[in-house]
Amino acid sequence: MNENSSRPCRPSAASVVPTTSPARVAETGKRVLMLERGDFLPRERDNWSSRAVFGDAKYTAEETFYDSRDRPFRPELHYYVGGNSKVYGAALLRLLPGDFGEIRHQDGASSAWPLSYQDMEPYYVRAEHLFWVHGQHGEDPFAGASSKDYKYPPVQHEPRIQQLSDGLTKLGLHPFHLPLGVHLTQGAHGRAAADSLCIRCDRVDGFPCSLGAKADAEWAVVRPALAAHPNLTLMTRTTVERLITDASGRSVTGVAVTLPDGSPQAFTADIVVLSAGAILSAALLLRSATNKQPNGLANSSDLVGRNYMRHNNLALIAFSREPNPTVFQKTLALNDFYGPGEHWPYPMGHIQMLGKSDDWQIKGAAPRGLEWAPSAPYGEVAKHSIDFWLTGEDLPLAGSRVTLRPDGTIRLALPPGNNTEALTRLRRTFQGVLSKLGMVDTTFVRSLYLHRAFDAAATAHQAGTACFGTDPSASVLDVHCKAHDLDNLYVVDGSFMPSIGAVNPTLTIIANALRVGDHVAERLGTTTQPA
Repeated sequence: MNENSSRPCRPSAASVVPTTSPARVAETGKRVLMLERGDFLPRERDNWSSRAVFGDAKYTAEETFYDSRDRPFRPELHYYVGGNSKVYGAALLRLLPGDFGEIRHQDGASSAWPLSYQDMEPYYVRAEHLFWVHGQHGEDPFAGASSKDYKYPPVQHEPRIQQLSDGLTKLGLHPFHLPLGVHLTQGAHGRAAADSLCIRCDRVDGFPCSLGAKADAEWAVVRPALAAHPNLTLMTRTTVERLITDASGRSVTGVAVTLPDGSPQAFTADIVVLSAGAILSAALLLRSATNKQPNGLANSSDLVGRNYMRHNNLALIAFSREPNPTVFQKTLALNDFYGPGEHWPYPMGHIQMLGKSDDWQIKGAAPRGLEWAPSAPYGEVAKHSIDFWLTGEDLPLAGSRVTLRPDGTIRLALPPGNNTEALTRLRRTFQGVLSKLGMVDTTFVRSLYLHRAFDAAATAHQAGTACFGTDPSASVLDVHCKAHDLDNLYVVDGSFMPSIGAVNPTLTIIANALRVGDHVAERLGTTTQPA
């Protein structure tokens, strides 16, 4: 490879971001190689089957991690082009301005960022436009200001959800349209709403989209970038085993991989961008230890793998006596309990709608009959469900960490009770709100994913493990997400986040990848504006 070439390399897919930074660098004309552990996710009928997706975990990686007691579990990872974004819920929210500073919680404090909301704001705009976000800035009084509105108007509530929104407003709360990364079309499904999703609308949360109508990383970034840039190459079914450094230990010269046929290979690069997700990026840095860096690459601070965060989440099914005929339910969100308030002197968290429960999900959540409901199949009971996703912030703790076992497998340790009281209070407070709106006094936790038995398996919102900062002794990466210890290694997945807030981290990860992409492009000697 000649001196003018650059190949930012991407290991396994485990987050939304990895594609956005290489796509930006490809605009410079440099050669860019993306390495993807998985393949393209097949487009098939099972994409929309609850039993296949959740019950059989058909699209979940055949991976085994171990918890702090060395019990094996299967984490929620998806090795496909687009990574975990292939099954995310397409909710793309900004962190609130206060999230960038230190916030006091009952169990401690979340860490301040080396950047402010204002620093990230232009990249939030670009991320929203890149990922087709539909929404309306200014609806949520707790959100930060935006320099530009979304490109697309919000997905309108269907009648039952509009009724819920009106009821919340009458109680003095501030519901807003949930920002969603989707494609819309007029009049789909014969519905009366002005805008309708051009996908099977009850299959968004946790499901792959067979039609490419959900803004995941494959459809929003990878496919367009490959079509636009002949200098960008994607290799699938290629697993990065370790990073290779030069004799000084200060520069990454390339990556050692296993090719689809099982043979080893090495690729050299001037710049390497690591984007395997907070867990796997940390594991790869640890696995790449050398004599000069025996504790792992970029780990002079002993912080690689530490401060792992993944939110305290709860999927809640509420029931109304009147039917809920909504097809696409995921259109409403609420931040009234996000910060300290009259209900509690500490932050509680964020509330948003989920995709509509079906009979299979209701049966799994409520095996005993519901006294208020008629004697009917679970499909009839599901017609009365209204589904919510509650998110509370967990805190960066040194003991919440990714390490390697002696055999090289991953151990994921989660200290118990990491700020969980906030989520408990959020649930109780919101149940009180729902009862005022005439909901039945019965709610169930909906086990959407795989963590019924092992909480550590809930890895959908992974962050931390290689936080950025200005002090090399207290952070792994600098403000541009370059490793302090190495002159050409960047990490642009959720690893960089020093705190996680209480909203989905996806948009923040995308925005940061765009920010880092601009920096890398400038470093390579071009000031070309992003397309």
